[in-house]
Amino acid sequence: MMSDKLKIGISIGDVNGIGLEVIIKTLSNPAILNYCTPIVYGHTKVSSFHRKANNLGDFSFNVINHPNQAQSKKANMINCWEEDVKIELGQVTATGGKYALLSLEKATADLVNGDIDALVTAPINKHNIQSDTFAFPGHTEYLQEKSGSKDVLMFLISENLRVGVVTGHIPVKDVPTSITKEKIISKLRLINESLKKDFWIEKPKIAVLGLNPHASDNGLLGAEEAEIITPAIQEAYDKGMMVFGPYPADGFFGNGSYKKFDAVLAMYHDQGLIPFKTLAFHNGVNYTAGLKFVRTSPDHGTGYDIAGKDLADSTSFTEALFSAIHIVKNRREQEEMLSNQLRTGGKIVETQFDIKDDAS
Repeated sequence: MMSDKLKIGISIGDVNGIGLEVIIKTLSNPAILNYCTPIVYGHTKVSSFHRKANNLGDFSFNVINHPNQAQSKKANMINCWEEDVKIELGQVTATGGKYALLSLEKATADLVNGDIDALVTAPINKHNIQSDTFAFPGHTEYLQEKSGSKDVLMFLISENLRVGVVTGHIPVKDVPTSITKEKIISKLRLINESLKKDFWIEKPKIAVLGLNPHASDNGLLGAEEAEIITPAIQEAYDKGMMVFGPYPADGFFGNGSYKKFDAVLAMYHDQGLIPFKTLAFHNGVNYTAGLKFVRTSPDHGTGYDIAGKDLADSTSFTEALFSAIHIVKNRREQEEMLSNQLRTGGKIVETQFDIKDDAS
Protein backbone atom coordinates (compact mmCIF):
# COMPACT_ATOMS: atom_id res chain seq x y z
CA MET A 1 0.00 0.00 0.00
CA MET A 2 1.43 3.35 -1.05
CA SER A 3 1.32 6.31 1.31
CA ASP A 4 2.31 9.97 1.40
CA LYS A 5 3.57 9.59 4.97
CA LEU A 6 7.25 10.25 5.49
CA LYS A 7 9.55 7.23 5.19
CA ILE A 8 11.93 7.33 8.14
CA GLY A 9 15.01 5.10 7.87
CA ILE A 10 16.48 3.62 11.04
CA SER A 11 19.99 2.15 11.37
CA ILE A 12 20.30 -0.42 14.16
CA GLY A 13 23.67 0.50 15.66
CA ASP A 14 25.81 -2.07 17.49
CA VAL A 15 24.03 -5.44 17.49
CA ASN A 16 25.42 -6.15 20.98
CA GLY A 17 23.92 -2.99 22.47
CA ILE A 18 20.45 -1.61 23.18
CA GLY A 19 19.75 -0.21 19.71
CA LEU A 20 17.27 -2.83 18.58
CA GLU A 21 15.64 -2.90 22.01
CA VAL A 22 14.75 0.80 21.90
CA ILE A 23 13.79 0.54 18.22
CA ILE A 24 11.34 -2.32 18.87
CA LYS A 25 9.94 -0.64 21.99
CA THR A 26 9.30 2.54 19.99
CA LEU A 27 7.77 0.82 16.99
CA SER A 28 5.62 -1.46 19.16
CA ASN A 29 3.40 1.56 19.76
CA PRO A 30 0.91 1.38 16.87
CA ALA A 31 0.32 5.13 17.08
CA ILE A 32 3.77 5.66 15.56
CA LEU A 33 2.39 4.42 12.22
CA ASN A 34 -0.02 7.35 12.15
CA TYR A 35 2.94 9.71 11.73
CA CYS A 36 5.48 7.90 9.56
CA THR A 37 6.41 4.72 7.72
CA PRO A 38 9.46 3.29 9.56
CA ILE A 39 12.08 1.33 7.63
CA VAL A 40 14.72 -0.42 9.74
CA TYR A 41 18.03 -1.47 8.17
CA GLY A 42 19.29 -4.69 9.75
CA HIS A 43 18.12 -8.29 9.69
CA THR A 44 15.01 -10.01 10.99
CA LYS A 45 17.03 -12.78 12.72
CA VAL A 46 18.98 -10.21 14.74
CA SER A 47 15.76 -8.38 15.53
CA SER A 48 14.10 -11.63 16.71
CA PHE A 49 17.07 -12.34 18.98
CA HIS A 50 16.69 -8.96 20.70
CA ARG A 51 12.92 -9.27 20.89
CA LYS A 52 13.19 -12.62 22.68
CA ALA A 53 16.10 -11.57 24.91
CA ASN A 54 14.12 -8.56 26.15
CA ASN A 55 10.72 -10.31 26.32
CA LEU A 56 9.16 -7.83 23.92
CA GLY A 57 6.19 -9.93 22.87
CA ASP A 58 5.30 -11.02 19.35
CA PHE A 59 6.41 -7.90 17.47
CA SER A 60 7.49 -8.55 13.88
CA PHE A 61 8.67 -6.60 10.83
CA ASN A 62 7.36 -6.54 7.29
CA VAL A 63 10.38 -7.55 5.17
CA ILE A 64 11.07 -5.51 2.03
CA ASN A 65 13.94 -5.12 -0.43
CA HIS A 66 13.58 -1.41 -1.21
CA PRO A 67 11.91 1.58 0.50
CA ASN A 68 9.36 1.88 -2.32
CA GLN A 69 7.93 -1.47 -1.13
CA ALA A 70 7.31 -0.22 2.41
CA GLN A 71 3.84 -0.73 3.84
CA SER A 72 2.51 2.33 5.61
CA LYS A 73 0.62 0.40 8.29
CA LYS A 74 3.57 -1.75 9.33
CA ALA A 75 7.10 -1.44 10.65
CA ASN A 76 9.32 -2.46 7.73
CA MET A 77 12.77 -3.99 7.61
CA ILE A 78 15.38 -4.28 4.89
CA ASN A 79 17.72 -7.23 5.43
CA CYS A 80 21.22 -5.84 4.85
CA TRP A 81 23.08 -9.17 4.93
CA GLU A 82 22.36 -12.86 4.50
CA GLU A 83 24.67 -14.68 6.91
CA ASP A 84 23.92 -15.53 10.53
CA VAL A 85 25.36 -13.12 13.08
CA LYS A 86 26.83 -14.13 16.43
CA ILE A 87 25.36 -11.77 19.00
CA GLU A 88 27.16 -11.32 22.33
CA LEU A 89 25.03 -8.92 24.31
CA GLY A 90 27.01 -6.36 26.26
CA GLN A 91 30.31 -7.24 24.59
CA VAL A 92 32.51 -5.04 22.40
CA THR A 93 33.27 -7.20 19.38
CA ALA A 94 34.36 -6.75 15.78
CA THR A 95 31.04 -8.31 14.78
CA GLY A 96 29.14 -5.52 16.51
CA GLY A 97 30.98 -2.90 14.52
CA LYS A 98 30.81 -4.77 11.20
CA TYR A 99 27.03 -5.07 11.14
CA ALA A 100 26.44 -1.61 12.57
CA LEU A 101 28.37 -0.29 9.57
CA LEU A 102 26.48 -2.43 7.05
CA SER A 103 23.22 -1.06 8.42
CA LEU A 104 24.46 2.53 8.39
CA GLU A 105 25.92 2.31 4.88
CA LYS A 106 22.72 0.95 3.34
CA ALA A 107 20.50 3.43 5.18
CA THR A 108 22.72 6.36 4.25
CA ALA A 109 22.81 5.31 0.59
CA ASP A 110 19.00 5.30 0.48
CA LEU A 111 18.92 8.64 2.30
CA VAL A 112 21.31 10.29 -0.17
CA ASN A 113 19.33 8.84 -3.08
CA GLY A 114 16.10 10.28 -1.71
CA ASP A 115 14.48 6.88 -1.16
CA ILE A 116 13.84 7.73 2.51
CA ASP A 117 12.99 11.13 3.95
CA ALA A 118 15.17 11.12 7.07
CA LEU A 119 17.47 8.89 9.09
CA VAL A 120 17.42 8.01 12.79
CA THR A 121 20.63 6.32 13.92
CA ALA A 122 20.79 3.95 16.88
CA PRO A 123 24.06 4.11 18.88
CA ILE A 124 27.33 2.75 17.52
CA ASN A 125 30.63 2.01 19.25
CA LYS A 126 33.09 4.49 17.80
CA HIS A 127 35.97 2.01 18.12
CA ASN A 128 34.76 -1.31 16.75
CA ILE A 129 33.06 0.30 13.74
CA GLN A 130 36.37 1.60 12.39
CA SER A 131 37.28 0.06 9.01
CA ASP A 132 38.60 0.89 5.56
CA THR A 133 35.29 2.57 4.77
CA PHE A 134 34.67 4.16 8.17
CA ALA A 135 37.55 6.21 9.54
CA PHE A 136 35.51 8.84 11.38
CA PRO A 137 35.11 9.87 15.03
CA GLY A 138 31.38 9.18 14.82
CA HIS A 139 28.12 9.40 12.88
CA THR A 140 28.34 13.18 12.52
CA GLU A 141 31.56 13.25 10.55
CA TYR A 142 30.58 10.25 8.41
CA LEU A 143 27.28 11.84 7.41
CA GLN A 144 28.96 15.19 6.77
CA GLU A 145 31.13 13.54 4.13
CA LYS A 146 28.17 11.74 2.58
CA SER A 147 26.21 14.99 2.50
CA GLY A 148 29.07 17.01 1.05
CA SER A 149 28.46 19.76 3.61
CA LYS A 150 31.29 22.17 4.38
CA ASP A 151 30.43 22.36 8.05
CA VAL A 152 27.93 20.69 10.37
CA LEU A 153 26.85 21.12 13.96
CA MET A 154 26.29 18.60 16.71
CA PHE A 155 23.04 20.04 18.03
CA LEU A 156 21.48 18.50 21.14
CA ILE A 157 17.80 19.37 21.27
CA SER A 158 14.91 18.92 23.66
CA GLU A 159 11.65 20.74 24.29
CA ASN A 160 13.26 23.38 26.51
CA LEU A 161 16.96 23.33 25.68
CA ARG A 162 19.14 23.28 22.54
CA VAL A 163 22.94 23.07 22.78
CA GLY A 164 25.50 23.11 19.99
CA VAL A 165 29.27 22.65 20.29
CA VAL A 166 32.17 24.34 18.52
CA THR A 167 34.46 21.33 18.87
CA GLY A 168 33.17 17.76 18.96
CA HIS A 169 34.94 14.45 19.38
CA ILE A 170 38.48 15.66 20.11
CA PRO A 171 40.69 15.39 23.21
CA VAL A 172 40.20 18.16 25.77
CA LYS A 173 43.88 19.12 25.45
CA ASP A 174 43.27 20.03 21.79
CA VAL A 175 40.23 22.22 22.42
CA PRO A 176 41.94 25.63 22.94
CA THR A 177 43.96 25.41 19.72
CA SER A 178 40.92 24.18 17.79
CA ILE A 179 38.77 27.17 18.65
CA THR A 180 38.98 30.02 16.15
CA LYS A 181 36.86 33.07 15.46
CA GLU A 182 35.94 31.68 12.05
CA LYS A 183 34.82 28.34 13.50
CA ILE A 184 32.67 29.99 16.16
CA ILE A 185 30.98 32.20 13.55
CA SER A 186 30.37 29.17 11.32
CA LYS A 187 28.71 27.25 14.15
CA LEU A 188 26.62 30.28 15.13
CA ARG A 189 25.48 30.58 11.54
CA LEU A 190 24.46 26.93 11.50
CA ILE A 191 22.53 27.31 14.76
CA ASN A 192 20.83 30.48 13.53
CA GLU A 193 19.81 28.90 10.22
CA SER A 194 18.65 25.69 11.87
CA LEU A 195 16.50 27.51 14.41
CA LYS A 196 14.81 29.40 11.59
CA LYS A 197 14.54 26.64 9.00
CA ASP A 198 14.13 23.52 11.14
CA PHE A 199 12.32 24.91 14.19
CA TRP A 200 10.54 27.97 12.77
CA ILE A 201 11.93 30.44 15.30
CA GLU A 202 11.82 33.74 13.44
CA LYS A 203 14.32 35.76 15.50
CA PRO A 204 16.37 33.29 17.54
CA LYS A 205 18.44 34.38 20.53
CA ILE A 206 21.69 32.47 20.97
CA ALA A 207 23.96 32.40 24.02
CA VAL A 208 27.68 31.69 23.73
CA LEU A 209 29.67 30.17 26.58
CA GLY A 210 33.22 31.08 27.47
CA LEU A 211 36.05 28.57 27.34
CA ASN A 212 37.73 29.25 30.67
CA PRO A 213 36.34 29.21 34.21
CA HIS A 214 34.27 32.35 34.86
CA ALA A 215 34.65 33.17 31.14
CA SER A 216 38.29 34.06 31.98
CA ASP A 217 37.36 36.58 34.74
CA ASN A 218 38.42 39.58 32.60
CA GLY A 219 41.55 37.86 31.34
CA LEU A 220 42.78 36.58 34.65
CA LEU A 221 42.19 32.93 33.68
CA GLY A 222 42.89 33.00 29.96
CA ALA A 223 42.90 35.11 26.81
CA GLU A 224 40.57 33.15 24.53
CA GLU A 225 37.45 35.11 25.54
CA ALA A 226 38.97 38.50 24.73
CA GLU A 227 40.97 37.46 21.67
CA ILE A 228 38.68 34.93 19.97
CA ILE A 229 35.21 34.41 21.44
CA THR A 230 34.10 38.01 22.02
CA PRO A 231 35.25 39.19 18.55
CA ALA A 232 33.35 36.25 17.02
CA ILE A 233 30.20 37.18 18.92
CA GLN A 234 30.52 40.80 17.81
CA GLU A 235 31.00 39.86 14.15
CA ALA A 236 28.02 37.50 14.23
CA TYR A 237 25.93 40.22 15.86
CA ASP A 238 27.01 42.70 13.21
CA LYS A 239 25.82 40.21 10.58
CA GLY A 240 22.34 40.28 12.04
CA MET A 241 22.39 37.35 14.45
CA MET A 242 21.06 37.88 17.97
CA VAL A 243 24.10 36.46 19.75
CA PHE A 244 25.15 37.22 23.32
CA GLY A 245 27.98 36.29 25.69
CA PRO A 246 30.43 34.90 26.53
CA TYR A 247 28.81 33.51 29.67
CA PRO A 248 30.49 31.46 32.42
CA ALA A 249 29.18 27.94 31.82
CA ASP A 250 28.57 26.94 35.45
CA GLY A 251 26.50 29.93 36.48
CA PHE A 252 24.71 30.07 33.14
CA PHE A 253 23.13 26.66 33.67
CA GLY A 254 23.05 26.83 37.45
CA ASN A 255 20.88 29.95 37.62
CA GLY A 256 18.64 28.96 34.70
CA SER A 257 19.85 31.64 32.28
CA TYR A 258 19.59 29.10 29.45
CA LYS A 259 15.80 29.46 29.64
CA LYS A 260 16.09 32.98 28.19
CA PHE A 261 17.64 31.74 24.93
CA ASP A 262 16.59 29.60 21.99
CA ALA A 263 19.97 27.85 21.85
CA VAL A 264 23.39 27.76 23.48
CA LEU A 265 26.78 27.36 21.81
CA ALA A 266 29.35 25.60 24.01
CA MET A 267 33.05 25.54 23.23
CA TYR A 268 33.60 21.80 23.65
CA HIS A 269 31.79 18.49 23.97
CA ASP A 270 31.46 17.99 27.72
CA GLN A 271 30.87 21.68 28.45
CA GLY A 272 27.65 21.44 26.48
CA LEU A 273 26.62 17.81 26.83
CA ILE A 274 27.00 17.40 30.60
CA PRO A 275 24.40 20.09 31.44
CA PHE A 276 22.22 19.02 28.52
CA LYS A 277 22.10 15.39 29.60
CA THR A 278 21.58 16.43 33.21
CA LEU A 279 18.55 18.51 32.27
CA ALA A 280 17.15 16.41 29.40
CA PHE A 281 18.66 12.94 29.54
CA HIS A 282 15.61 10.81 28.79
CA ASN A 283 14.06 13.04 26.12
CA GLY A 284 17.12 14.59 24.51
CA VAL A 285 17.92 14.17 20.83
CA ASN A 286 21.18 14.50 18.92
CA TYR A 287 20.48 16.38 15.68
CA THR A 288 23.09 17.06 13.00
CA ALA A 289 22.41 20.56 11.69
CA GLY A 290 23.91 21.69 8.38
CA LEU A 291 23.37 18.46 6.45
CA LYS A 292 21.45 18.44 3.18
CA PHE A 293 19.24 15.74 4.70
CA VAL A 294 17.79 15.18 8.18
CA ARG A 295 19.48 12.91 10.70
CA THR A 296 18.66 12.48 14.37
CA SER A 297 19.76 10.07 17.08
CA PRO A 298 18.99 9.36 20.75
CA ASP A 299 21.38 11.15 23.09
CA HIS A 300 22.62 7.95 24.77
CA GLY A 301 25.18 5.31 23.87
CA THR A 302 25.19 1.58 23.23
CA GLY A 303 24.20 0.70 26.80
CA TYR A 304 26.24 -2.50 26.91
CA ASP A 305 25.73 -2.81 30.67
CA ILE A 306 21.95 -3.21 30.31
CA ALA A 307 21.76 -4.90 26.89
CA GLY A 308 19.32 -7.80 26.81
CA LYS A 309 17.85 -7.00 30.24
CA ASP A 310 14.73 -5.08 29.15
CA LEU A 311 16.01 -2.04 31.04
CA ALA A 312 16.61 0.44 28.20
CA ASP A 313 14.40 3.53 28.16
CA SER A 314 13.17 4.17 24.61
CA THR A 315 12.00 7.75 25.25
CA SER A 316 15.03 9.42 23.66
CA PHE A 317 14.80 7.21 20.59
CA THR A 318 11.09 7.95 20.23
CA GLU A 319 11.83 11.67 20.54
CA ALA A 320 14.54 11.32 17.88
CA LEU A 321 12.01 9.73 15.52
CA PHE A 322 9.43 12.47 16.05
CA SER A 323 12.08 15.20 15.80
CA ALA A 324 13.12 13.86 12.39
CA ILE A 325 9.49 13.93 11.21
CA HIS A 326 8.98 17.43 12.58
CA ILE A 327 12.12 18.88 11.00
CA VAL A 328 11.47 17.36 7.57
CA LYS A 329 7.94 18.77 7.58
CA ASN A 330 9.15 22.21 8.67
CA ARG A 331 11.73 22.28 5.88
CA ARG A 332 9.21 21.20 3.26
CA GLU A 333 6.61 23.73 4.38
CA GLN A 334 9.16 26.51 4.02
CA GLU A 335 10.23 25.26 0.60
CA GLU A 336 6.59 25.21 -0.46
CA MET A 337 6.02 28.72 0.84
CA LEU A 338 9.01 30.02 -1.09
CA SER A 339 7.95 28.14 -4.21
CA ASN A 340 4.43 29.60 -4.01
CA GLN A 341 5.78 33.12 -3.58
CA LEU A 342 8.05 32.72 -6.60
CA ARG A 343 5.33 31.11 -8.71
CA THR A 344 2.83 33.88 -8.00
CA GLY A 345 5.37 36.58 -8.71
CA GLY A 346 5.30 37.90 -5.19
CA LYS A 347 8.31 39.87 -4.04
CA ILE A 348 10.16 38.05 -1.27
CA VAL A 349 11.24 40.78 1.09
CA GLU A 350 12.35 38.56 3.96
CA THR A 351 12.45 34.80 4.44
CA GLN A 352 13.02 32.74 7.56
CA PHE A 353 16.46 31.73 6.38
CA ASP A 354 19.07 33.21 4.10
CA ILE A 355 19.46 30.97 1.05
CA LYS A 356 22.72 32.61 0.00
CA ASP A 357 24.33 31.78 3.32
CA ASP A 358 23.13 28.17 3.52
CA ALA A 359 26.17 26.25 4.80
CA SER A 360 24.81 22.96 3.49
